[in-house]
Amino acid sequence: MTVPEPTPAEKTLKRVLAVSRFNGWSVIIFASLGILLTLLLGDWLGTIIGGLAAVSGWMEVRGHKKLRQRDPDGMKWLVRSQLLLLSVILVYCASRLGSFDADTAMGNLTPDMEAVLKESGLERGDILPMVRMAFFATYLTVTVVTLIYQGGMALYYRSRTRFVTEALTTPPEPVNYSVL
Repeated sequence: MTVPEPTPAEKTLKRVLAVSRFNGWSVIIFASLGILLTLLLGDWLGTIIGGLAAVSGWMEVRGHKKLRQRDPDGMKWLVRSQLLLLSVILVYCASRLGSFDADTAMGNLTPDMEAVLKESGLERGDILPMVRMAFFATYLTVTVVTLIYQGGMALYYRSRTRFVTEALTTPPEPVNYSVL
């Protein structure tokens, strides 16, 4: 019995299914761990952000399941999940970038850290520019990486919608048993 070679559309469907399963569950697990951590710290904003991120992961898993059930609407779920996660992370980063507080940042220095600073010949005020730069660099990096990754994933899913729909709506070729 000769198994027919998968079509490009079927290969695309298989790849989208693998990517969406891995990515969706990764987002759910990572967001859930973040929710637990923010709950322990009493950070309600972080908990809400984690919850919204988990919802986007759930949306991606839901889209994956719809595709496995041969429902082309699953692709809409995949694209929207990425756009939701992109939006959530960008709003969070924007809120953080607009909320740098030098007093809070410097208030996190422990006595041991201050002792190390004094031994190095530095004062608290000397490191504030470095702390500010690290703070902004961190959130700007997260913003850029999110734009590239989540934006890229949304474009990836969107660009494969036609092929996946074709694979899901085209009936498989019948097997010719007389050749066997």
